Amino acid sequence: MDKKTTNKRTLDGFLQPSSRKKVHLIDEPSDSPASNHPTYPFPIPYFPSFIEESLPELPASEAKEINNQPHLDLLYFQPYIPKSVERHLFEFLREKLFFYRVQYNIKRGSIDTQINTPRYTTVFGVDETSRFVPNGSLVDTQTSKLIPLDRYRTYKPRPIPHCLDELRKITEVFTSAKYNFCLVNYYASGDDSISYHSDDERFLGSSPSIASFSLGAKRDFLMKHKPIAASAMNPSPASANDKPLKLALASGDMVLMRGTTQANWLHSVPKRKGGESERGRINITFRKAMERGGTENYYQYNVGSGQVWKWDGSKGEMRHWATNA
Repeated sequence: MDKKTTNKRTLDGFLQPSSRKKVHLIDEPSDSPASNHPTYPFPIPYFPSFIEESLPELPASEAKEINNQPHLDLLYFQPYIPKSVERHLFEFLREKLFFYRVQYNIKRGSIDTQINTPRYTTVFGVDETSRFVPNGSLVDTQTSKLIPLDRYRTYKPRPIPHCLDELRKITEVFTSAKYNFCLVNYYASGDDSISYHSDDERFLGSSPSIASFSLGAKRDFLMKHKPIAASAMNPSPASANDKPLKLALASGDMVLMRGTTQANWLHSVPKRKGGESERGRINITFRKAMERGGTENYYQYNVGSGQVWKWDGSKGEMRHWATNA
């Protein structure tokens, strides 16, 4: 990439010193552009100009490789989002996005159990078999024709809004990966969490790259190897009881999980009491779903059939959108 023709830094060149503009929070005009779609409960504004202008400065630091344990392959940016805008980015997304508090049922034997998701969630995107065209319609990736009406029966996919899509595109450049989904979690307090899991679903492929951004309160991100059966070649394998790897993710940090990580490692954000955790945290993840099952899965577990929630700045909390409008 020729530095004379672009102000975006390459992978080899992003460590070079770059000019930093001092940004100031300014009021955007009321007629600022916004993303909208029939699947959105309300429009989502574009980034304010000062955030938009900071994107060519990403990433803000060199990535640290973490690959000193079996099957672990991480890039850890501390930070990826410049300190000059990370707080504004957090506040913008918390205020402008719509969220859900999803409930769903799982069957354990013959017993149905209702699960209440312990965080706010939202999702945008569609799997590789389809794509959005500029007018918002979905077409088949191969034929460019409108998709059959029954391709997505339960949930209608929604396009990634311009603000998050700008972040997606610059993330693709510096992670050498492609993404078609954006999941956003809001942890309102230390009581909100996500238990140990891995993003190893078949629809993500065998070696998925997942870029995970943290904004707002610092929270612990724990990782542990999946249990491995002992063998003659490996009599003392990794155990679920081994001490987990802990990353204290600060606002603006990004972890790229790639390669064999998802197939072999679990990760979680546990509950925490006191401190920063009460101030709220946003987690943005970009990933690529290869099959239609990925679209159904992500909308089921991140939108569901519940009510829309939106941040109410005057109350300092998420409220049902109908009563917050």
